[in-house]
Amino acid sequence: MTDTVRLNDEIKNSGLKKGWIAAELSLSSYGFRRKINNENQFKAGEIKELCRLLKITSRKKKDEIFFVDNVD
Repeated sequence: MTDTVRLNDEIKNSGLKKGWIAAELSLSSYGFRRKINNENQFKAGEIKELCRLLKITSRKKKDEIFFVDNVD
């Protein structure tokens, strides 16, 4: 599962707009929102590109955001 709070914080801190990020991932804004909210899962390539866009280089940080067992 994706840690929605942490991912939203990363996006906010990056200064990038969600609509722009969605387009870069070849997703609609609606589809991107569904993935952020764990209604659908991110594909491996989307995670890789999202990390590049958000400048997430730490594997630990990536795992904490995208591969959480349980999110409150």
